[in-house]
Amino acid sequence: MLKKIVAAALAIRTYVVLAAVFISLYGLRTVQQLPVDVFPDMNRPYVNILVEAEGYAPEEIEKLISFPIETSMNGAPGVFRVRSSSGIGLAVITVEFDWGWDIYLCRQIVQERLQLVQGQLPEGTAPFLAPVASVTGEIMRLALTSDGTVSPIELRTIADWDVRLQLLTVGGVAQIIDIGGGVKQYQVLVDPLLLAKYDVTIDEVEETLQGTNINTPGGFAYDQGEELLVRNIGRPDNPKDFENLVIKKGEHGSIRLHHIAKIVEGRKVPRGTAGINGQDAVVMTLMKQPDANTLELTERLRVEIDRIRENLPDGVTLHEVYEQALFIDTAVHNVIEALRDGSILVVIIIVLFLLNLRMSFIILISIPLCFITTALVFSWFGMSVNTMTLGGLAVAVGELVDSAIVGAENIYRRLRENQAKPRGERQPLFKVITNATDEVFTGIVLGTAIVLFVVMPLFALPGVVGRLFTPIGTAYLVSILTSMIVSITVTPVLCSFLLNRKLPDIERDTFLVRFLKQSIKPVVYGSIKFRYAVV
Repeated sequence: MLKKIVAAALAIRTYVVLAAVFISLYGLRTVQQLPVDVFPDMNRPYVNILVEAEGYAPEEIEKLISFPIETSMNGAPGVFRVRSSSGIGLAVITVEFDWGWDIYLCRQIVQERLQLVQGQLPEGTAPFLAPVASVTGEIMRLALTSDGTVSPIELRTIADWDVRLQLLTVGGVAQIIDIGGGVKQYQVLVDPLLLAKYDVTIDEVEETLQGTNINTPGGFAYDQGEELLVRNIGRPDNPKDFENLVIKKGEHGSIRLHHIAKIVEGRKVPRGTAGINGQDAVVMTLMKQPDANTLELTERLRVEIDRIRENLPDGVTLHEVYEQALFIDTAVHNVIEALRDGSILVVIIIVLFLLNLRMSFIILISIPLCFITTALVFSWFGMSVNTMTLGGLAVAVGELVDSAIVGAENIYRRLRENQAKPRGERQPLFKVITNATDEVFTGIVLGTAIVLFVVMPLFALPGVVGRLFTPIGTAYLVSILTSMIVSITVTPVLCSFLLNRKLPDIERDTFLVRFLKQSIKPVVYGSIKFRYAVV
């Protein structure tokens, strides 16, 4: 079987070389498009449920909101775990699903379960699902500051309605969370004494505000064939619009809101604060979608941030506080450096031991071919380039040339022996290469199999540990298997091209090999002489 494979490769050796070149070029292009991250995706599919209930204590939140929702989620298809966090006026319930579940199917299941429990929740509370985001998806933090000419309320308004909305238009951004500054409010400050004077209750004030704070349609009016839209404009645009709202009819006329209260533009009671370098600021946390490429998304965000800066009011500055891409670049760059240094050491050692440029080229060509083929496998299986996958390649770099060394050395020796025979007894070049490869094939396969069996337990690791270490095993396994395939296809073909000329009649060791042989002779002789002591 092997002889047929090698013979077929030699018969179309030009096409084999072209195929290797094509794979290399296509692989290089694919490598540039692979997503890059620090670690592989280790998160189960999950859905966050948020419930706001202002004024409720954590104990009430837990009993009235968190517990009923948790109970309704237990037993849903694919649910692995349900956990919750109850705070002042806010409940966060996280529903985790088993590996492999589609996130949008998970959200549909959660939404259906929420419909069943809606009637058990306190009046005025409405659960909603948080946007689809990654647990490790905090890709950037921005800070909006002012030199003092812009108030905290105006600063927060700029962040919420200008900066945030523009950044959400960038594809891949799942959510932006703002904190700091002051949330703008129209506040109705009711005077209890005036309420008693005009015989008005606080409930009547609330009903009036709720009922009139909307625009309602009034149908159509026709005037000389022209259709006119009738609207009731009730939504106020500023505090002055509130003042003339009629609360009730009294004996001496209508009682309006300004008779019993003051309407001011104020700041919502803060639930947190933010700052940068000792200065008050609005901090914006940007979350990415699970499948978004962090590096590409960061580049697009930088472009959009530059556009936003051009349109900011005078005295307002947008700072980039944190970027996950910087950590990814640093981590991946460190592993790539280790991979590069290891490859350089392998090249130096092979060249020093062989001192034969043709043989060195034949052997070393397997390293880039294995790396590129592994990158193609990553692309086919949707894997990312991260410290784990690169670490697997770094561990394998010294073993990628083993199969090629064994095959090329045996081919070189058999070609030299064939050359030493009388011309009439010499065998054809292709036959010598085929037989030489077949001689060492069993050793190559067994050596590769033993190495691969060592990493097989990595694929049996469960849970998060398995998700973390499986990419190392995948990168290692694919690269080693590729090196074996290269040793029985590309290596014989390159030998047929580069070793078809006259070879040295006498095999001479390099100076380094001679030095090492002389150095180990005393050790070998001593071991044999004192063999019983060694045993």
